[in-house]
Amino acid sequence: MVAKDRIIFALDVGDMASARSWVDTLKSHVGWFKVGLELFSAAGPEVVDLVTSSGIKCFLDLKFHDIPNTVAGAVRSAVRLKAQMMTIHISGGREMIRAALDAAKEESRSLGIPKPRIIGVSVLTSLGQEDLPGLGVERSVKDHVSGLVELACEQGIDGIVCSPADLSFVRPLVQADRVVITPGIRPQWSAAGDQKRIATPKSAIDAGADLMVIGRPISHSPDPVDAVQKIVREIESGTAFQQV
Repeated sequence: MVAKDRIIFALDVGDMASARSWVDTLKSHVGWFKVGLELFSAAGPEVVDLVTSSGIKCFLDLKFHDIPNTVAGAVRSAVRLKAQMMTIHISGGREMIRAALDAAKEESRSLGIPKPRIIGVSVLTSLGQEDLPGLGVERSVKDHVSGLVELACEQGIDGIVCSPADLSFVRPLVQADRVVITPGIRPQWSAAGDQKRIATPKSAIDAGADLMVIGRPISHSPDPVDAVQKIVREIESGTAFQQV
């Protein structure tokens, strides 16, 4: 995998015009575009078509979390949009995870298209140890994330999203043919923002990340293409990348 294909650019904008501008600017420089709640709420399925028709893979990051039947229906609808990956919250439980995986398999088979990867979200990177007791979680971040990841992997999840701070213990829990994705990526020259558990692109790759979600370090740069190119060079300098 070439370095640029490890980058998922976060299309964290609120309108179709802005999304189209970013796609036009970066489609030759990154491997994926992430469509999240803000943009999907504003532009709907049309934005997924914008991404996929540009020749770039779409990561539909809506983090489905509901009763199993509702999540299964949402996954079926998302499969029809032809996004290559989509997210669910692992905390929805065993039955919900299984329903999502089954729905993706059945719907893609009925449509005759490749099955998208269902990616499990463990603990959001905006949450730290001090936040968990207020959510009714008394165990450590490490124990909580590990438990969620193990639950998802037992059900056959296609990949995991986790904080870069958790990669050292999450990667060994995830099968080699499953993808590990990390947000919270901040190059040394970029501000941390509201992310509490962050890493540089090089350190994330060396710790076992396959793909990285990167938004503001690129979008807030005076020269976004140059920012991507600097990130690519940093990825290529990593020990793990050079050994591939």
